[in-house]
Amino acid sequence: MLTSTTGRAGRVTVRSLALAVVLAASAGAASAQQAPAMVKDGALVGHNGMTLYTFDKDADGKSACNGPCAKNWPPLMAKADDITSGDWSIITRDDGSRQWAYKGKPVYFWVKDTKPGERTGDGVNNVWHTAKP
Repeated sequence: MLTSTTGRAGRVTVRSLALAVVLAASAGAASAQQAPAMVKDGALVGHNGMTLYTFDKDADGKSACNGPCAKNWPPLMAKADDITSGDWSIITRDDGSRQWAYKGKPVYFWVKDTKPGERTGDGVNNVWHTAKP
């Protein structure tokens, strides 16, 4: 076993050094995670370039858009290993899946937007709005 003496603190083993390297790499990977969306032309868009929206009926970090609503307004889903950061948080939906929220408001796509940059969902039923930073 390789060891080095560190004075009164005791010995540092190769195993403890390897563990430190693994932990540092894990922390680096977590901090390198991309934000779930980006800003383009004053709106939040997914990595696919599609506009994101908020729903006025959502409250207290909970989605009110489930079932048929979520078919028309697909949530921006979070993966199991996604980590929150800054203004981005993750909520748990009624079905147990995870959804991204910006400043506490869950965000969604709109099925009638067919290409990046479209914002046809803004103002639908006076309750859907383009998500803005």
